[in-house]
Amino acid sequence: MSLHYVALGDSTTVGVGDPMNGSSTTDLSGAGARPGEGWRGWASLLADSLASSHRVTFSNFATSGATVPIVATEQLPETGDDPIDIASLIVGVNDTLRSTFDAGRIRDHLNQIADELTDRGALLLTVRFHDHGKVFGLPKWLRRPLWHRIEQVNVIFDDLHTRYGGIRLDMADYPEVYRRDFWSIDRLHPGERGHRKLARAFADELAARGLRIDVPPDLDCAYRPPSRWADAVWLVKEGVPWVGRRANDLLPWAARMAITPRSSPLALPPSSNAEVQRLEA
Repeated sequence: MSLHYVALGDSTTVGVGDPMNGSSTTDLSGAGARPGEGWRGWASLLADSLASSHRVTFSNFATSGATVPIVATEQLPETGDDPIDIASLIVGVNDTLRSTFDAGRIRDHLNQIADELTDRGALLLTVRFHDHGKVFGLPKWLRRPLWHRIEQVNVIFDDLHTRYGGIRLDMADYPEVYRRDFWSIDRLHPGERGHRKLARAFADELAARGLRIDVPPDLDCAYRPPSRWADAVWLVKEGVPWVGRRANDLLPWAARMAITPRSSPLALPPSSNAEVQRLEA
């Protein structure tokens, strides 16, 4: 069986956090990084696993720093117009970190992307995001508004899953997501262990749907979480400068949100579209 798998998204799908050289203290800024530039990641691990049983064509169009509009206007056109069997779409966290956050625009772009991909036969692979602020250890005044935005994105992906079907992983269902060894040094990108877990979870779901996978992604790895000293050094060299670059964009919004009552997450109308199985054995 031949499979055409395309991956769209941001730095997590690029593979940032899972360096090919195995270093746990690599600079994770990944600015402008494209797949294959020193990173492996969950999508490549999944593609390798699929290739253990099928003839696989894998194209990774993800870019570091990508937002939902970038995926819609830049990455999606790169996929061409050929039929697709599997398409992963993991994006939205970068949108939540910007003062230009617009849930309506995100919803429209994601529906456009999903509509085109499924029209071409793709089974969608998506996630429901966990509480990133809990992983970062953010203070409550900053964690609350960030989680509110993440939940708005999650509601959009909930509706996307209802309308277009596919496989969706709820990251909060995995206890290890809140363990330090799941993450790279920046706690934003999965480390090798996290990437392997993500690849394995998708492979298990595909196998449960009847897709043959002879060699599932291996969960064993040599990765060890950074020491407290390495965490501290990275914070000074990379983390603080990142906050400084984003301060004018993110912190004023977070401060305003911290002193205003929490509003309800974005409500989306229910869809009557039934889930369609798009992979044939």
